[in-house]
Amino acid sequence: MTETPNLIYIKELAAGSTDFEQKLIGIVKREFPEEQNEFLTNYNSKAFTKAAENVHKLKHKIGMFGFESGYQIAIDFEEGLKENNPSLFAEFMLILESIENFLKTI
Repeated sequence: MTETPNLIYIKELAAGSTDFEQKLIGIVKREFPEEQNEFLTNYNSKAFTKAAENVHKLKHKIGMFGFESGYQIAIDFEEGLKENNPSLFAEFMLILESIENFLKTI
């Protein structure tokens, strides 16, 4: 995976407001692990329809952190899960792990 998470989009949204930027980062830091855990629970239970719903939520955070091809992987993975095809799991997990590690540094 060549993409790495960044704060460019969040900084654009904040338009110079460090308070807003920090609030947004705080929300993502709180929500991301919860959404990731819920996804993994559903995925491991082979509840692929529910896992697809989790991916739908997570893909917005993936886009927020500057992943362009990662966002497309999330879209494709979501659609695959709806058809009981989890073939993009490993690629999706690399993206989630990258974001998880990034969130520990900001």
